[in-house]
Amino acid sequence: MMTQQQIDAIIDAVVAELQRQGFSPPSLVGKGAGGLGSLALDLPDITASEYRTRSYIDKPLKPDVLRALMGTTPSRMGIGHAGPRYRNIPQFIFWADHAVTQDALFKEIDPALLQQFNLFEVQTQASSRQEYLLRPDLGRKLSDAARKTLQEKCVKQPDVQLYVADGLSAAAIEHNLRDIFPVMQQGLQQAGLKMGTPFYVKYGRVGLLNDVNAIVDAKVVATLIGERPGLGRAEAASVYLGFKPQPDSTDADRDVVCNIFNGGTNPLEAGAYVVEYIKRTLKYQASGIKLKLIEQGK
Repeated sequence: MMTQQQIDAIIDAVVAELQRQGFSPPSLVGKGAGGLGSLALDLPDITASEYRTRSYIDKPLKPDVLRALMGTTPSRMGIGHAGPRYRNIPQFIFWADHAVTQDALFKEIDPALLQQFNLFEVQTQASSRQEYLLRPDLGRKLSDAARKTLQEKCVKQPDVQLYVADGLSAAAIEHNLRDIFPVMQQGLQQAGLKMGTPFYVKYGRVGLLNDVNAIVDAKVVATLIGERPGLGRAEAASVYLGFKPQPDSTDADRDVVCNIFNGGTNPLEAGAYVVEYIKRTLKYQASGIKLKLIEQGK
């Protein structure tokens, strides 16, 4: 069992290392019995850009080359090591970014956002987020209750059926829906296309396009869906679309506008691009590989 003196020594070593790496000086508040008390540190936000772009390698052989290399990529470079492990700040940033990923995976979408766009909610055959992550196949099929709801509420045989799905990041929907969805709706309406009834799917996968169209029988089905989050990046969404999706349709039969977020594909521009893609899909009555071959004259 560690003694209080050993514990204090560890704390002192950690505080000294934090100070050495540029944190504000600490202060000990209300020392009690044993001398430990409550430790208060005035710490900055280590996820800020200045900490992400800093090199943590002591005395690099070519500092200018290292800075230039780090400036070419958002990848984790120049993080340094302390023995066999990463330095403290890069390790803390990694944990913080991993927490963002976990939050995105298990986040539930804000009901107020769905109400803002008059999106009613249905669910796939996945009964929970955990089951959804372990059973991708269940996210490609509507529940019996969802089928009944779509049958009752949705316009049949529209030109375009739009719907929203949480996918692997509800945060991506919350970041982008307000910008991209009105652009898509207005663009399709201005093109004179008959719109289906929009809705929201909980625990949805891309392949759900097939099951949705078995009910609404649209010429084109398109879904705005949250993409798999990366470390510290949870706001990227995509729009997948297909021409008359069938039960056996695959990824080869679909098109996608991906990496939609402010910092990637701008959601406003993405919305306009999706509209143009849908118009081309209707013009040639094809999507995916078939559409590309037609446009290439093959």
